[in-house]
Amino acid sequence: MSAELSVVVLGIGNILWADEGFGVRAVEALHERYRFGDNVRLVDGGTQGLGLLPVVEDADVLLILDAVDYGLEPGAMHLVDDADVPRYLTAKKMSLHQTSFQDVLALATLSGRAPGRMRLIGVQPFDLETYGASLSDAVRPRIGDAVDQACRYLAALGVALQERPAGSPVEPLGPASVARAPYEDGAPRVDVGFAMEVR
Repeated sequence: MSAELSVVVLGIGNILWADEGFGVRAVEALHERYRFGDNVRLVDGGTQGLGLLPVVEDADVLLILDAVDYGLEPGAMHLVDDADVPRYLTAKKMSLHQTSFQDVLALATLSGRAPGRMRLIGVQPFDLETYGASLSDAVRPRIGDAVDQACRYLAALGVALQERPAGSPVEPLGPASVARAPYEDGAPRVDVGFAMEVR
């Protein structure tokens, strides 16, 4: 059955604003650890907004990784399924990427091409104010947990996962210059102090 499903694993967020980049870093980690069949597509969605509409419309199953303001303790992870996903992405908007992605889901629904199944794996952010920062100490350790949750969800759908051999080369999902290791080794940190409040 899984071979008939078109599965998209989508990491969204802005890596330039600390914990905003959680979804992108989580999908990168999943990609670095596992290989999938041709019916599974891993996407660094960044802040592409409406540009993601064709990606979403082509999916039978959409698995989203993102930083989400659930109103919980920083680093807390929460899973949301199906019809509840759009509500959580807009309940407490942290940034424009969530607004535009809500539009993507709404347009896919209007066209009758919304994914039949959706899951949001979200983590509560701590730092959204430091420009050029990597993930905070509260959020970074949750990448592994998000990868594990994604694997469990996909396995329950019958999707085959093949662990990559240690040290094997991996094509980056996005530009190599903003992959986690080179970005964190050379990125400046500037606290601008005007990010939206996270409650």
